[in-house]
Amino acid sequence: MKQLKHTFFAVLLLVGATAVAQEEQAPKEKQAGHTNTNKFRQLYNEFATPNQYRTASGAPGPAYYQNEADYEMKITLNDENQTISGYETITYQNNSPDQLEYLWVQLDQNIRKKDSPARERNGSGMSPVAQPAGIVSEYMQEPFDGGFNISEVTQDGKPLKYMINYTMMRVEMPEPLASGDSFEFSIRWNYNIPEHTVDRARSGYESFPDGNKNYVIAQFFPRMCVYNDVEGWQNYQFWGSGEFALPFGDYDVEITVPADHLLDGTGNLVNRKDVYSKEEYKRWEQATKSYDKPVIIRTQAEAENIEKGHSTKTKTWKLQAENVRDFAFTSSRKYIMDAQAVKFPKGDVMAISIYPKEGNPLWEEYSTKAVVQTLESYSRMTFDYPYPKAISVHGKNQGMEYPMICWNYGRPNEDGSYSDRTKFGMISVIIHEVGHNFFPMIVNSDERQWGWMDEGINTFVQYVAEQDFGENYPEAIAPNAKYPSRRGAPSAITGYMGGNQDFIAPIMSNPENVYQLGNNAYGKPATALNILRETVMGRELFDYSFKTYAQRWMFKHPTPEDFFRTMEDASAIDLDWYWRGWFYTTENVDMGVEEVKSYYLTDKPTQAGKALMERYGVDPAGRDLVYVVEEDGEDYDPAMKSKSSLENAPNLQEFLMDNFSAAERAKLKAPKHFYAIKFNKPGGIPMPIIVEYSYADGTKEKVTYPVQVWRMNDAEVTKVLATDKELTGVLLDPDLETADVDVSNNSWPKQAQESEFDSFKEGAED
Repeated sequence: MKQLKHTFFAVLLLVGATAVAQEEQAPKEKQAGHTNTNKFRQLYNEFATPNQYRTASGAPGPAYYQNEADYEMKITLNDENQTISGYETITYQNNSPDQLEYLWVQLDQNIRKKDSPARERNGSGMSPVAQPAGIVSEYMQEPFDGGFNISEVTQDGKPLKYMINYTMMRVEMPEPLASGDSFEFSIRWNYNIPEHTVDRARSGYESFPDGNKNYVIAQFFPRMCVYNDVEGWQNYQFWGSGEFALPFGDYDVEITVPADHLLDGTGNLVNRKDVYSKEEYKRWEQATKSYDKPVIIRTQAEAENIEKGHSTKTKTWKLQAENVRDFAFTSSRKYIMDAQAVKFPKGDVMAISIYPKEGNPLWEEYSTKAVVQTLESYSRMTFDYPYPKAISVHGKNQGMEYPMICWNYGRPNEDGSYSDRTKFGMISVIIHEVGHNFFPMIVNSDERQWGWMDEGINTFVQYVAEQDFGENYPEAIAPNAKYPSRRGAPSAITGYMGGNQDFIAPIMSNPENVYQLGNNAYGKPATALNILRETVMGRELFDYSFKTYAQRWMFKHPTPEDFFRTMEDASAIDLDWYWRGWFYTTENVDMGVEEVKSYYLTDKPTQAGKALMERYGVDPAGRDLVYVVEEDGEDYDPAMKSKSSLENAPNLQEFLMDNFSAAERAKLKAPKHFYAIKFNKPGGIPMPIIVEYSYADGTKEKVTYPVQVWRMNDAEVTKVLATDKELTGVLLDPDLETADVDVSNNSWPKQAQESEFDSFKEGAED
């Protein structure tokens, strides 16, 4: 008897709840069928089919390969006419299973040719207001005469046929390159260096009133394209936004510059004793043993003295790098330099800052600290930094990254003063650009096709490192409670995600084809990963999976599917609904509290209860039933409000006495109140329902309902709260964890809810 009564009671509750749910969703008339539109369906249609190169788990497959390009270069920087000339020999190793008919080489400087189609790639119009500089540069000046001048392409001194198509050069080999073979050829070239402070080039020089120049030089040599199992040759033209897809290789580079310049770049400086003064070399040796603070290698006073002269002699700096995807360098007679050692299990890494006096006192105070913090935070999240150094170079209005070296903005006023915005902008861009060593310099994604895989993932880890910086250097952020990260916090992306759909593209878009690259490739994916870590997966599962991805694909070429699959494979969490909503669509998050109703129990038959029983053919006669009464409904008795559920339904008390022992009954609760809270979801992206309940006694309770609660009804869901306390408030997403674009519907009774980041609307450039 005990089991029968218990089973019937459970079945009755199930039938009743199901009936209500079906009633709410029942179609009014016959409708046509449809394909699977459930937000939780698998991403089989969107993902590439797993194969021997890339497995269904997200790991490299048994046949995974990548080709290699090794470079020997001799470069000359002419400080008198601002030109680069060079001669390189490339050894290209074909590790693919394919026979290659020709080779593709990138000529990125061609975007700066006078007749470059990139100059006309966007529509334009006459704005009602403009700055004079913009009018002059757009309509009154001759375009800069840039681009590569290729003077020869040879093999063993014999000319090779080649064809240049905008930023790509096809090199014809005497015969196809077989799998496993290599091909060695040489290129001689030169080009005019752009003034990056004028046209915002990714590299170039800055001029100073006394005639001195700071050079930050990248994309300066013809570079091999990637050939892989996904794209074949990745020879998508360089239009300016989509960055670079590059193979790994070894570099042996000699760079000749004026003798009074200080230079550094990718790789080990192998002739340091020849190019440093004795005092500078001595200080460098000290820096390699200084783990708590930087050592000044060239002081400001020394730099100021050196910059007064202009040596007509030259000096050659020799750098060698192994297993890097690119090479860049900086050179100037104006430079100050400091360095500090960072200890890692497999060897020390040098954190280095290079800057002119115009960067002080800000750079001397914070640059190397930011480099150190980046190396430590990113290594914790991924793998120990494998290169011998990381350099932060001060470049006005710059923010670009290369293996072991990057350019960063952040310049104080002429009197040395600076605002918090300048300080935090500088620290953040250093963390971001140094962080790019991990993504994509080591985890080598295809930036030309998937900008978010380097910018978005990197911006996410940047957020983690920024918060670490705030904890480790509280004096730097005082009086702020924490580091004011510009991107990464959920509430910081809601304006974009809730904006005009005509100007929003999915994250899974080529960077050339999006309207707001900063939000699309940086902010939204960084926020998505931050929410995934903090709210959906939890730090332990996320961090393990994220590290698994980084370590699986370090020094390899991952795709988006490799990332998505690894995050699921290593965590046992199905995230297809998340990738679909955040990455493949432009939908947003918007959840609300639609209504709250109070209910009470009774053993007296109610009109609604009898109607339900009749609808399903259940005869209530002789049944021991509990009925549910809505407050202020037709069967409501105000006396119910002051009694417990057992007092309102004595037969429920009898059921407990018959079916549970005294010990079991002692563990049960007899709730006085039942509340049905209906949540709606105007936004397209399903998210966990995080809700804070407030009670009349002043207490609060935070409850999280899993995202799967939306799997049967993507529009609304009702949850029942059984409690002894009177409910006085419901607040959805109280800590702004889900990037809800409209918080005006997040409370009952309705109340204001404002993001703590609403006032932090402005920031530095991307």
